[in-house]
Amino acid sequence: MTSSEKTPFHGGYAPVTEEITAFDLPVTGSLPESLSGRFLRNGPNPLDLEDPHPHLLVDNGMVHGVRIRDGKAEWYRNRWVRSDKIAAALGEEPRPGGINEAPNTHVIGHAGKTLALMEAGAPVVELTYELDTIGRGDFGGTLPGGLTAHSKIDQRTGELHAVAYDVTRHDRVQHVVVSAAGQVTRVTDIAVSDGPMMHDFALTGKYVVVYDLPVTFSMAAAEAGVRLPYAWNEAHRARVGLLPREGGGKGIRWFDIDPCWVFHTLNSYDDGDRVVIDVVAYDTLFVDARLGTGGPPALERWTIDLTAGALKRERLDDRPQEFPRIDERRSGLPHRYGYTAQTEEFLKRLSRDAQDLSDLPTPAFGAALLKHDFRTGSREEHLFPRGYFASEPVFVPGDPEADSAESAEDDGYVMTYVHNPDRDAADLVVLSAQDFAAGPVATVHLPGRVPLGFHGSFVPDAP
Repeated sequence: MTSSEKTPFHGGYAPVTEEITAFDLPVTGSLPESLSGRFLRNGPNPLDLEDPHPHLLVDNGMVHGVRIRDGKAEWYRNRWVRSDKIAAALGEEPRPGGINEAPNTHVIGHAGKTLALMEAGAPVVELTYELDTIGRGDFGGTLPGGLTAHSKIDQRTGELHAVAYDVTRHDRVQHVVVSAAGQVTRVTDIAVSDGPMMHDFALTGKYVVVYDLPVTFSMAAAEAGVRLPYAWNEAHRARVGLLPREGGGKGIRWFDIDPCWVFHTLNSYDDGDRVVIDVVAYDTLFVDARLGTGGPPALERWTIDLTAGALKRERLDDRPQEFPRIDERRSGLPHRYGYTAQTEEFLKRLSRDAQDLSDLPTPAFGAALLKHDFRTGSREEHLFPRGYFASEPVFVPGDPEADSAESAEDDGYVMTYVHNPDRDAADLVVLSAQDFAAGPVATVHLPGRVPLGFHGSFVPDAP
């Protein structure tokens, strides 16, 4: 098997083969002086392309980062997250705690630590400031298992919330709360059936919003060697749960929804006797345990009427898009703006009609980022040149000390890694959120490629 025949890791997803450390990166334009911290991104970067069961969502993770301070891009680093297997392959000693998987989905900062994340019971892995692997992260021994790829920070309390599921446990998921100091303070079991996959969830001031949708554990996929053994399950009831944040698992209230699937939440909030949830929704996914879709995803608003006991779905934008983000100071609060990446080619890669991944085109992401104004219903585009492709957009406040209520919600910057085909390397592009369609405020030119991947964060330096 060659890397271009049976594996998704070619074209824009082709892994890089070395770790780089580079200083004093060249910049076109001017980096805002208010940016002080690291722009980090995690994604799959396998060491072994001959693996008989490659999988985009669970293969070895590599974290990329650019450190910005005083208007300069001081360094770029890329580092494999060291599972025990990767450490051995690189001739290194295993890291403390035992790491059976190298998380490849997200990287965040919490309680002064840098954390690489994945789902399905995979361990949290703590990294140094320079992105080297320290070891398994268990929040001082208080974390009972894995966490999730998509945790949410409550900006009012500093708590980190997660809804965690485990490939080995099919009758429950868990709501986990980690304090601002980095200790697990509460774990709530939520009863489910069939072992549903829960890639993301939502958080409001009152509720934890749980997506119990028809992608569930598949024994047939597990027996076939699929590394993430989940598949579309027509028999599984589709529902959305509201768990009171201060109540037990038995207090959850369920609302039926037409069968669909959600990878990512944009945001959610309470609105009187309603709960509003903005998501990117698919009609189907994981058909026959493959990353197959029944159609492109769309940006939707789900409104739960607590009095009527009903959930309403509304299509906000039909254009294929993914990786929704907001100003995270608005997490759990009403939001005006949201940012997404255009994903026409990404959807072609996931299409269940594609019989051979080598036939699918790259780039797998689109050459545009989108800014949505939910108050006016309008949308702006930032278009990149033909042949370029952008990753997930991350909003960073212009004034890191300001409360979101004290400044315009889009007063800041949108940052993303962009593949530059002219250099066959990546640029870190910084856009003005308030002048979204205009040229970049700054472009940091990296010394190598950043393969297409998943999620990341701007982790500001401590004041």
